[in-house]
Amino acid sequence: MGCDPATPSPTDLGFEPSRLQRVADFARAFVEDGRMVGTDVLVARHGQVALRSMAGLANREEVVPVATDSLWRIFSMTKPITSVTVMQLVEEGQVRLSDPLERFLPAFAGQQVFVGGTADAPETVPAERPITIADLLTHTAGLSYSILTQHPVDEMYRKVGLGALDLGCNLTERIDLVATLPLRHQPGTRWSYSMATDVLGRVVEVVDGRPFAEALQARILDPLGMLDTGFKVNDESLRRMTSCYAFSSDEEPALLDRGLSTAFREPSWDSGGGGLVSTMADYHRFCSALLGGGALGGRRVLGSRTVQLMTVNHLPDGRHLDEVGDDLYTPGFFSGCGFGLGFATVEDPAQARILATRGEASWGGMASTAFWIDPTEGIHTIFLAQLVPSSAHLSLRWDLRTLVNQALVD
Repeated sequence: MGCDPATPSPTDLGFEPSRLQRVADFARAFVEDGRMVGTDVLVARHGQVALRSMAGLANREEVVPVATDSLWRIFSMTKPITSVTVMQLVEEGQVRLSDPLERFLPAFAGQQVFVGGTADAPETVPAERPITIADLLTHTAGLSYSILTQHPVDEMYRKVGLGALDLGCNLTERIDLVATLPLRHQPGTRWSYSMATDVLGRVVEVVDGRPFAEALQARILDPLGMLDTGFKVNDESLRRMTSCYAFSSDEEPALLDRGLSTAFREPSWDSGGGGLVSTMADYHRFCSALLGGGALGGRRVLGSRTVQLMTVNHLPDGRHLDEVGDDLYTPGFFSGCGFGLGFATVEDPAQARILATRGEASWGGMASTAFWIDPTEGIHTIFLAQLVPSSAHLSLRWDLRTLVNQALVD
């Protein structure tokens, strides 16, 4: 499944094989001790696969093993793909990072900011400036997510039917609903994880002139050969669709969405923030393109300088997530990390107490998927599973980095 027909050994790529095997053992242990139903992990360097290890079942109910072409709900690992599409529009001169959102979506003019009260009786003040495209890419717009329970605005999202997995409403209708709600904070002042990338999907529709799914297909998926990635699973592909499970502290993971009857057969809207289904091979191609400076196999989707811009810290005053961000998981989880244009970034590995490289860019998904790219070492790693929520085994993101990086010996 490598992007290059050559198949180098781990040693050729600078890894000590027995140390790299710890990565496979780590991923397999989640299955062997019953914490997860199935896992798939890939480690690549310079676009070439050094390790690929699958374990367990893609579908426990039908006893279908994880396979090389299994389809996985990547949820928020959709966000970097959408962000790349937005940056194509920036490169084309159709969008500027400093452009106000209301230029493309007039419903966002005159935004209000929550300053007190309750979800039923909010107190608001006018936003001091409009939301910009950069605010959306960096999650500093002040928008929210229904899956959060930190702020009254989170509850307001739930009350109007903006649940992350809710069906009903197309993309236009859903984003119009977002525009009616107050912001959690003034635009550009704090990091709050949110539906910002879904809003960007609607911006892509308006600027590109095609439905978001069609624009994404033409701009990213087809050029990179990501032929199994999309918002909908057709009948021919259902046999490859994994089932999704929910964490239980005292029992085996509970079935949440059966692969053969998945809700992804007929999604009601195309979520740029979390709606894609993909394969390991496809996401490997996406990561390889990012580490290739925006190109793969002679097809370029971004300029190299644009990729560099996306993977540096864009938070206010260059500060870290733990300084200007709302806690997403647990306090200190993002210590020493920033946020770029669609990715979390490692800014200070020593402060974070993680074995990582400054400049690494990453994100994960709600079903315990995760990935990162390391431009300095030329490494990318992808971990796929289907266990909700991702916070159930949150430490795997940092543990996996340690296991990959400790295997480097060149």
